[in-house]
Amino acid sequence: MILSGTLSRLYILDLGLFDVRRGERIIGIPGYLMQTDRGANILFDTGFPPDYLTDANRPEKDGLPRFGRLIDFRPEQTAEGALALLGLTPQDIDLVILSHGHIDHVGSLPLFAHAPIVLTTRERAEPAPLYYGSTRPIPWPDASYLQIDADTPVCEGLTLIPTPGHTPGHLSALLDLPDGRRVILAADAINRASEPAEHFADSMDPAASQASADRLLSLVTPGVTLIYGHEPSQWPLLPKAPQPW
Repeated sequence: MILSGTLSRLYILDLGLFDVRRGERIIGIPGYLMQTDRGANILFDTGFPPDYLTDANRPEKDGLPRFGRLIDFRPEQTAEGALALLGLTPQDIDLVILSHGHIDHVGSLPLFAHAPIVLTTRERAEPAPLYYGSTRPIPWPDASYLQIDADTPVCEGLTLIPTPGHTPGHLSALLDLPDGRRVILAADAINRASEPAEHFADSMDPAASQASADRLLSLVTPGVTLIYGHEPSQWPLLPKAPQPW
């Protein structure tokens, strides 16, 4: 166990809407705030860089228009702003989990460098976060990194599962909440419901993605909810913070 205590609560953070390739699909950008019964705050993914709000040239410099565009990005859709809806600040985060280093997951990571950051050894082996394409605009923050290579319990009720494919070091999570509900945070191991039928065309390693997806889907039994990374039809139906899951 990385933390003592038991998972007690899950919040889904709304970190914006993104128009993929200018009309291909519109996706939600999720982050997750988990709390334990001992008061620890765990952040899973951090969304886009906050200065996308204030520097009109930053997305262009990062190559974002080649991938798509943020739609009406608002202050409360930054990681810091989303946490504020729960009465929290970045300094209240005790542990960060990074599913992988792409732009919409790693953008606010520097704000949380005071906390240990959990990620796979393979993801951390990249010289800088993968971000998007050949662009590497931010370095790994100067932080304490807890690198894992196998299924790893964070606390009672929260287990991390390496799911390589989308990136070589991708990470998903399995949650068991106190009321008996089980939730799988697939992140981009299964980006959207149609991705297996599309043979993981957006993946760095489609074969590894298929194996990872098969494992996650094998955990889906009656009463288990799988939250995709960016499924357009699922996103509007998910309760967003400050409403808990």
